[in-house]
Amino acid sequence: MNIHGKAFRYGRDVNTDVIIPARYLNTSDAKELAAHAMEDLDPGFVAAVEPGDVVVAEENFGCGSSREHAPVALKAAGVGAVIAKSYARIFYRNAIDMGLAILEAPEAVDGIRAGDIVSVDTSTGEIVDETTGETFHAEPFPPFITEIIEAGGLVERTRRQLAAQREA
Repeated sequence: MNIHGKAFRYGRDVNTDVIIPARYLNTSDAKELAAHAMEDLDPGFVAAVEPGDVVVAEENFGCGSSREHAPVALKAAGVGAVIAKSYARIFYRNAIDMGLAILEAPEAVDGIRAGDIVSVDTSTGEIVDETTGETFHAEPFPPFITEIIEAGGLVERTRRQLAAQREA
């Protein structure tokens, strides 16, 4: 899967309460969640983010409450991938389950600046900062995670598998 977009930079310990504030958790509508993504941390995020853009963050991205709403909000807002030095484990799993590409790449985080244009190839783990020409590497997704991400999430992948079994 290839992702291409502008980088949005954030610090460490970005928690799920700032990815999607708790006051909006009365809905599971992806478009409604997207409209409020990052608003307490970066009020201009929703107006500026475009499909394929990349969130770049320091350590422990997605800490806090274990809610699926956070990766759903980012993905629905247009985020194509998140690159961080590390993730809270439950956010990492929720992001994959929801079909949001996430990569651990400390060197990329150190090298990518806000506004840089970034390309990500999740099948090889290659991350290119097209603004500077620097190339970084993350561990590529194993095939089964690639299938989940490309299908749009675990539920959709399971639906496709069940449909294929019925047709066989």
